[in-house]
Amino acid sequence: MKNKLLKYTKELIGFIITITIFANGVSLYKSSDLNKSPLPPSLHVEQNKPIMIHFWATWCPVCKTEIDNIQRVSKNYQVITIVVKSGNDEDIQNYLNEHNLNFKVINDKDALLAQQFGVSVYPTTFIYDKNKNLIFSDVGYTSTLGLYLRMWWTS
Repeated sequence: MKNKLLKYTKELIGFIITITIFANGVSLYKSSDLNKSPLPPSLHVEQNKPIMIHFWATWCPVCKTEIDNIQRVSKNYQVITIVVKSGNDEDIQNYLNEHNLNFKVINDKDALLAQQFGVSVYPTTFIYDKNKNLIFSDVGYTSTLGLYLRMWWTS
């Protein structure tokens, strides 16, 4: 019994490591098409602070699993989320209220900002340093710890 438990634990750890490596590889590949330019001045942000720009959609299943991570990080860092093709302002506000979310949101109903940033897959996250230079970009799910570490590193 003890040997079986040890065997299954090792297999589970191996599986988790494999999935993590695969997911990071996919994210790296997909992020190669993203806009690597400094943060555009059209987004009004606080100066001399790092910022996370997070693209998501209310209809995106991965975004739904990650959204609480964004909420947690937004309590300690500057975060702007851009919700893409998810309805009008009232629809989005209702979604935020239903999920107890209070981070800053821009409604990109026509996906013009997403296009400007080169985003075609959701969620996509950009992290800029205090000088508004892109430091990290991720496509797909990112854990709360992963987001905190990237923001801390950028600070």
